[in-house]
Amino acid sequence: MKLSQFRYTLPQELIALYPTPNRDESRLFVLDRKTGEMQHRIFKDITEYFLEHDVLVFNNTKVFPARLYGNKEKTGAEIEVFLLRELNREQRLWDVLVDPARKIRIGNKLYFGENDVLVAEVIDNTTSRGRTLRFLFDGTYEEFKHTLYSLGETPLPKFINRPVEPEDNERYQTIFAKHEGAVAAPTAGLHFSRELLKKLEILGVDFAEITLHVGLGNFRSVDVEDLTKHKVDSERITISEEAADKVNKAKDNKHRICAVGTTVVRTLESSVSTSGYLKPFDGWTNKFIFPPFEFKVPDMMISNFHLPYSTLLMMVAAFGGYELLFEAYRTAVREKYRFGTYGDAMLIL
Repeated sequence: MKLSQFRYTLPQELIALYPTPNRDESRLFVLDRKTGEMQHRIFKDITEYFLEHDVLVFNNTKVFPARLYGNKEKTGAEIEVFLLRELNREQRLWDVLVDPARKIRIGNKLYFGENDVLVAEVIDNTTSRGRTLRFLFDGTYEEFKHTLYSLGETPLPKFINRPVEPEDNERYQTIFAKHEGAVAAPTAGLHFSRELLKKLEILGVDFAEITLHVGLGNFRSVDVEDLTKHKVDSERITISEEAADKVNKAKDNKHRICAVGTTVVRTLESSVSTSGYLKPFDGWTNKFIFPPFEFKVPDMMISNFHLPYSTLLMMVAAFGGYELLFEAYRTAVREKYRFGTYGDAMLIL
């Protein structure tokens, strides 16, 4: 497959700037891979597509306030720092992206907050992801983390072209977010409300949780035409023994496994035996899924509508079938579905 095959025309006004007022009331596009049938529903109708002992697999990662604004020493130039991951707790070392990057050198000091409450020193700029910063802070680790996060902002993707609002702090987390470490939300999970989970539970649907800490690789553009040459950033994943057992038991008993989002699909397909069973795992994945791909674990998936040329779109095309998926996307544009992080959902059967 070539990059140019993942272009489609997306009117700017269809990129959702805000979520629906209620999580489970976004629209739901249902796509049946076997029949090609397309249905237009509301997300809470999803209960009609599940049977007792089917398994829904969620990503329980939690987003942290990763975007900071500060100033460079001497010049006072405004800079944006995007925290990617903590490298060393004791030394307060963080892997970050800096914008504008060209003006930052090793040894530069960066100041954040009123009265420069937090100072960071650039100690390395050779990493592929940007820079390594050492935060200079005298207090305890808990005080440092509290200060850092109080200065940070909910890291909405850049294509949501508006200022972050207080409501985003809650709406950009799933209701099952537990383990902190993501710089982007697993967006398919944002549609689930507590009431909807309860209804599914009453139906006898089983839930399993995995963790994938979503990185900026989710938004990194593909800049090669030959997709086999694209490298994705590694992300941390955890699959517990309990989650693997639930999934494998469902497979044995011919029940269906539904992956909630592309992050769950990547995680499940990163640790699978040759016979198609899920294996417990704690480590990293850089799996890049694009058509054609033979899926071993999920039978169904829930996803948002992804932007042109994105690796997320490529994965969904691999799962739904390239031709059918693009026909569905053209229909979604015609029907004015909302695209992106805060947009509507698709269920692929």
